[in-house]
Amino acid sequence: MPPPLRWLLLVTDWGFILYWSVTALAAAHVIALPAEWMFRNHEDPTVAAWNWSFLPLDLAASVLGLLAVRAGAAWKGLATVSLALTSCAGLMAVSFWAISGDFDLSWWAPNLFLMAWPWIFLPGLMRG
Repeated sequence: MPPPLRWLLLVTDWGFILYWSVTALAAAHVIALPAEWMFRNHEDPTVAAWNWSFLPLDLAASVLGLLAVRAGAAWKGLATVSLALTSCAGLMAVSFWAISGDFDLSWWAPNLFLMAWPWIFLPGLMRG
């Protein structure tokens, strides 16, 4: 596995795990997050459900990415699926905010990053 891919997988996948851990703690009222850290309409049940709908996608990407980092010779398939899921997660979030007219750079930037960086590696992985 190329070192830049390994590094990006580790940062992204642990970032997903950190995001969902903090989100779960906030939802359980164990911690309080500043309002300015939250996305618009985060208290709306439909918007909250939309956010939680990413949990399985993000965690699947993370598990597969972290397995790929440790998989030795079998890393390519795991990494390919992880990268595709990561890019889809970013694309889905950016699409939602674009459709709803919500342009907040603090949420767009990380999701544009999630959407874009996998494509540095996906073409080569798909070519085999």
